[in-house]
Amino acid sequence: MLSKSYQKTIMEKELQQITKLHSETVKLLVLLVRKGEIQQNLITQLANAGFGTKRIAELLGTTPNTVNVAIQKAKRRKNK
Repeated sequence: MLSKSYQKTIMEKELQQITKLHSETVKLLVLLVRKGEIQQNLITQLANAGFGTKRIAELLGTTPNTVNVAIQKAKRRKNK
C-alpha cells in the first residue's frame, strides 16, 4: 500500500500534466478558430505561444524540419 504523501505526490504530478495538456488544447483551439490561416502563420503563432518544434509538427501533421524552416523565415521577415 502506498503512503498518503506518495499518493498525494502522484496526484499532483497527474494534475500538472492534465493542466499542461488543457493549456495546450485551449491555445491550439484559439489559433484554429481563425479562418484562412496558412500553415506558415499557424507555425509562427504556435511557436510564439510556446510550443516546441516537435509538438508543432505533431499538431499540424508536418515534419519538424518544415516547422524549423517556417520559424526561420518568420524571423528573417521580422528582422527586415
